Amino acid sequence: MAPKALVLGGNFAGLTAALSLKRELDADVDVTVISKSDRFVFNPSLIWVPFGKRTARDISVPIARMLDEHDVDFIHGQAMRIDPSARTVESSRGTQDYDYLVIATGYLNDFDVIPGLGPEGNAYSITALEGAIDAAEGWARFVNDPGPVVVGATQGAACFGAAYEFVFNVAYQLKRHGLQKRVPLHYISAEPFPGHFGIGGLTGGEKMLDLFFKMTGVRAVFDVAMEEVVPGEVHLTDGRTFPFRYAMIVPPFVGADVVKASGLGNPRGFIDVKDTYQTLAHPNVYAVGIAAAVNAPWHTANAVGVPKTGFPSETMARVAATNIASQIRGEEPTREENFADIPAVCVMDAGNNGVAILADRMLPPRKWGVMIPGPQNHLGKLAFERYYLWKVRKGYMQLP
Repeated sequence: MAPKALVLGGNFAGLTAALSLKRELDADVDVTVISKSDRFVFNPSLIWVPFGKRTARDISVPIARMLDEHDVDFIHGQAMRIDPSARTVESSRGTQDYDYLVIATGYLNDFDVIPGLGPEGNAYSITALEGAIDAAEGWARFVNDPGPVVVGATQGAACFGAAYEFVFNVAYQLKRHGLQKRVPLHYISAEPFPGHFGIGGLTGGEKMLDLFFKMTGVRAVFDVAMEEVVPGEVHLTDGRTFPFRYAMIVPPFVGADVVKASGLGNPRGFIDVKDTYQTLAHPNVYAVGIAAAVNAPWHTANAVGVPKTGFPSETMARVAATNIASQIRGEEPTREENFADIPAVCVMDAGNNGVAILADRMLPPRKWGVMIPGPQNHLGKLAFERYYLWKVRKGYMQLP
């Protein structure tokens, strides 16, 4: 009987790990994916959902049939508890055993960071599909009854790229609706300076972001912490208050419930790993993507997290798949990729404009890093979205 690899999670990191491992070993490994969702969601496009430019169906792909076509089993269920000693995972669909485990369970929004966030709170968040759909309903009401807008990221947040993209898309939409001069638009962030992005910033980035703010009429406030969001107002810890008719706030992320329930993570629910992406205590258990813990190499007045979505998640997953394949062959898992050494590759959309962000390393110190502005980046992101969804539909996760 072939060794069994179990992958928890069916988005960027999970699908990449599962399909990469199956492609490498074929019949020499049985691969099963357990995911609470039966659809892959292209999270970078969530920024467009509130403005009616995308629907849930536009940016998601069913995964069961695709996985079956690649001889990967799929269980549509919720992983509830991991027992590394027994090598089992309890799920809503029963208990699964494994020889090798990949934890790619992603994140939950930490709406408890300040009062007033969450589905029943006073501001929207677009870091999950359900929140983006709620934000779309709110935006439709806002256009008919406009007023001040606040977009921000709290202390501890890491997904600053989504906050930047959203505020510039709001500015673009306000201009389209003839509201740019009537609606005050503020961006509020815990980042120490514009263009930090949770990766320490790049040379020239601060000036470039300042230029974008000036061009779009966005009033930016940095290096601050939020205290609470009450109906119609964002309160900062320094006493300042910003009124709003519409607000979108990016919160910090925490790890999945299964990680917390299993006692495998740090206090935030993320799992410490080696550069092989093996967990520290269990060489046959891997954590990749947002599930893996990454420590920021800086100290700031307000907590600033490190983004782990997209390209870094795929890189970690490929490293893990290669190492599991080595273990199954009876070899040592020698492929390593420290998170800081993963190249930074990102496109920040800005409505009908954008910025390409490229660097030799995710985190400083770096040898080089560039930010390239221009409308070609908006078009590039549209093209990449189409390409990536095609890639997932076909299961071609070995492609870049």
